[in-house]
Amino acid sequence: MKPMEAINDFVIKFANVNGSGSASANELFAKAILRMGVPVSPRNIFPSNIQGMPTWYEARVCEQGYSGRRGGVDMMVAMNPQTWDADVAEIAPGGYLFYDSTRPIPASKFRQDVSVIGVPLTEISNSAFTDPRQRQLFKNIIYVGALSVLLDVEAEVFETLFAEQYRGKEMLIDANVRALHLGRDYVKEHLQAPLGLRVRRADKVGEQIFTDGNSAIALGCVYGGATVAAWYPITPSSSVPEAFQKYCDKFRVDPDTGRSNFAIVQAEDELASIGMVLGAGWNGARAFTATSGPGISLMTEFIGLAYFAEIPVTIINVQRGGPSTGMPTRTQQSDLLSCAYASHGDTKHVLLFPEDPHECFEHAAAALDLADRLQTPIFLMTDLDIGMNQRLCKPFVWDDARTYDRGKVMTAEELEAGKDFGRYKDVDGDGIPWRTYPGTHPTKGSFFTRGTTRDPYARYSERGPDYIYNMERLCAKFRTAADLVPQPVLRSADQPTSLGVLYFGSTSPAMQEALDVLTASGIHIDALRLRAFPFPDSVERFIAAHELVFVVEQNRDAQMHVLLVNELGVDPARLIKVLHYDGTPITARFITEAIQKQLQGATALIKEAA
Repeated sequence: MKPMEAINDFVIKFANVNGSGSASANELFAKAILRMGVPVSPRNIFPSNIQGMPTWYEARVCEQGYSGRRGGVDMMVAMNPQTWDADVAEIAPGGYLFYDSTRPIPASKFRQDVSVIGVPLTEISNSAFTDPRQRQLFKNIIYVGALSVLLDVEAEVFETLFAEQYRGKEMLIDANVRALHLGRDYVKEHLQAPLGLRVRRADKVGEQIFTDGNSAIALGCVYGGATVAAWYPITPSSSVPEAFQKYCDKFRVDPDTGRSNFAIVQAEDELASIGMVLGAGWNGARAFTATSGPGISLMTEFIGLAYFAEIPVTIINVQRGGPSTGMPTRTQQSDLLSCAYASHGDTKHVLLFPEDPHECFEHAAAALDLADRLQTPIFLMTDLDIGMNQRLCKPFVWDDARTYDRGKVMTAEELEAGKDFGRYKDVDGDGIPWRTYPGTHPTKGSFFTRGTTRDPYARYSERGPDYIYNMERLCAKFRTAADLVPQPVLRSADQPTSLGVLYFGSTSPAMQEALDVLTASGIHIDALRLRAFPFPDSVERFIAAHELVFVVEQNRDAQMHVLLVNELGVDPARLIKVLHYDGTPITARFITEAIQKQLQGATALIKEAA
């Protein structure tokens, strides 16, 4: 079979052993391609233990700028004997297999329809380095060097990255450069290069930045005015408060006194962390916690208190595979229902769905505004794919003149002037009452913060009419939220169509490519990206305008589908489920094939009925 040929458009996957130091080398490879002006979107698929288990790093190189997983592998860097058979099987026909040829491998372990490239990495590393740990670490850099020649990536780009990463540590710079050129020299001397897959300099990165969603959220929280964070470590959210600490140390320390103008507490458990955030929000501070699905489960009683007592709280949920411990280091969108209706009784919560680090930054700041404006918990719903994987996105916009939306907060002057204050009273029909900060006035504006029923003036009451008034007011507030949250984004097809698709969050990058592929095949679909719950009226209008609407999500139980049917009263038969939940990020090929299969099935049914 003829070897595959492609320039600036291929998928390379590294199969390694966790704890071998490969992650840094693989990230170096991705960054080098970016420095050549070619967009690359890497994803790290790693186990939940510390070391010894398989790990993969998949990099999508795409000059067109698609940042989702495409599906399929064009080149496999097979460095893990444990997963060899599965890794080799994953290579597309005509693709390439790169491996460590130090030890002989039986011919039966190879495929006839892929090009095999062997480099004796262990032998080269052992000859050049004496320390066992250095041998392992620099073996990774040696294979990066070999790949740089095979794929035509410039050595100078790597050398610049080494100089930046190890500035002031000349010995490390020299050792890494040496290892890089050991790999490059071997390929030049013994192999044909470059391959059919190549990287060619381009100018397609532009002003985009390369970052991960968790870091973006942390900076967005600083931008949005958060001064308090309480958290308990859990994968994959822990790097949110860790990054928040780093940014606060830079931006929230008084330059004259050295005093920190923030508080970050690693609590003893999730219950304590949400309790601290609740107290801070009640006291007027902008506060957040970061967790994942198991943490949400533990926090639900306090979440219900925040909802019913109407206390601003921002909860960042970096979703992972469940239920129970599930897959701690795999991605899913499986907490929608548990967050939308968190706590016992009748509750409904606001959920935000960012698609990339840029929106993680924007939505984090918006969540803090919404929490104050609506006096309620706000969930920022990301997942491991967005949170922990780096990708290109638009630069963040930082406006020093930005003001915070504190919502309806009654001042001491207004109280002194005799303004009526009913803590749970709807005065203008939007369902949002006025509140006061503790200590606003020496004698006026105080109230009981209750988790029990009350009347509009916060006085304890179990009267049915008082309870109904309060619950219906909370529903009115939820309807108000639909106009305040980030609105859906419409992508219209090139021609009128009866088909639509709804998607959200981390499905977005793969969806963009899938829509282009479907259009090229003659299937035209209007697409609406959901960015929040509650759903604005535009979502219901979109569904009504199409005969069939696909709902693409990453969970088993079609949780977004359930929300749409439950909240909008949509006929379930009009919403077609496209579900992906193996723990890896959804691919464009999966979406394309699923929609094509559904349409073929629908066409067959119509013909059969006729």
